[in-house]
Amino acid sequence: MVYKLIGRVIDVRGKCHAGHRVGEQIDLTVFDEDNPVRGIDLCPFFLNNLFPYLCVLQFEGRFPWESESNVFVTSCPDVENRVTIRVERVEKIVTSP
Repeated sequence: MVYKLIGRVIDVRGKCHAGHRVGEQIDLTVFDEDNPVRGIDLCPFFLNNLFPYLCVLQFEGRFPWESESNVFVTSCPDVENRVTIRVERVEKIVTSP
């Protein structure tokens, strides 16, 4: 099965200095052999904290504390301007050549 990861910003407390906004959707797919674009459009400090969790979720892992096996919710490390994101693993549509 091939998956992609979609993040949606669900809360911003204060002012995000990276410009993230509630409702923003971000492709957080760690590895996609069909699309070798490098880089994820996310605050680098947030991405640093998030990366290990993205790897787990993309490769069929799950987090026992989450009620949905294909989702996790987390917040950035900036406690004064906290951004919260919901990351969902979705099946990638593969088209035949």
